[in-house]
Amino acid sequence: MDVRQLEYFLAVVDHGGFNRAASVLYLSQPSLSQAVRALERDLGSELFHRIGRRAVLTEAGRALIEPAREAVRSLQLARASVESVHGLRSGRVDIAAMPSQAIEPLTGFIRSFARSHPSVSVRVQAAFTPRDVTEMVRTGASELGLLASPVGLANGDVRTYPLSDQRFVLLAPPDGPFPPGVPVRHDQLSGHRLIAGQQGTGMRRFVDDLLSEGVALTVGVETEHRVAILPLVLGGAGLAVVTDSWRGWAERSGALVLDLEPGTSLHVALVSRRAPLTPAAAAFLDDALAADKKRL
Repeated sequence: MDVRQLEYFLAVVDHGGFNRAASVLYLSQPSLSQAVRALERDLGSELFHRIGRRAVLTEAGRALIEPAREAVRSLQLARASVESVHGLRSGRVDIAAMPSQAIEPLTGFIRSFARSHPSVSVRVQAAFTPRDVTEMVRTGASELGLLASPVGLANGDVRTYPLSDQRFVLLAPPDGPFPPGVPVRHDQLSGHRLIAGQQGTGMRRFVDDLLSEGVALTVGVETEHRVAILPLVLGGAGLAVVTDSWRGWAERSGALVLDLEPGTSLHVALVSRRAPLTPAAAAFLDDALAADKKRL
């Protein structure tokens, strides 16, 4: 068994099959299949059930995922640590981020990091809920994570670094129903259609809390595609409750961004795996924490 075989195995897992994984790895599908077969022979267990063109993980395959990620990450750490002896001149930071926080503060973090480390790349992976983020970091799919939650995060499997809170605001079209610059009370949302995220997100929890308070609103649209929210609002499909990170983008697009009363916020945090970080990830974390302090 070697690390390259483990990388190939994880590629099949992450990309949902041999064909897609082979394309990403720039390998022929037979070559990839042969490498995974060799790994299975070394381990004495089948890792996938081959069902037509589908590859379904066996119990042994599921058991291998976490140690495989740890082995690959450990090799990456070793290589990166040696390369960084003469300065951080290369490398890549993998960060899992929830959609709203990928707008801000992540955009600002990456902008600051790119100025001080222009040769290091950043890969942002999508995660929709705090649990998704922590699981990706815990299992080694990503070294860092950026999340927001209505309650403080308590997860011993990852290290947590609290950041500035993000307040909820209301997105509305410029032609009403609320005047610009005037905060909107929760009860004023009665009778209106709202565009909401999927279950498990802070946006959706806020809307569900309003419903439980007796606010007679209607969830007119539920979407996992955050990029669709602003066009839907501007197109008159409904109002949307989002975090204040949307303000700049929404206002430049012509939407009204209105404060909500009483104010409610999400707790934003960076998380990292408990194992040692690569020099690039450690530098990104330090830069991000310093940038967040400057915003306070």
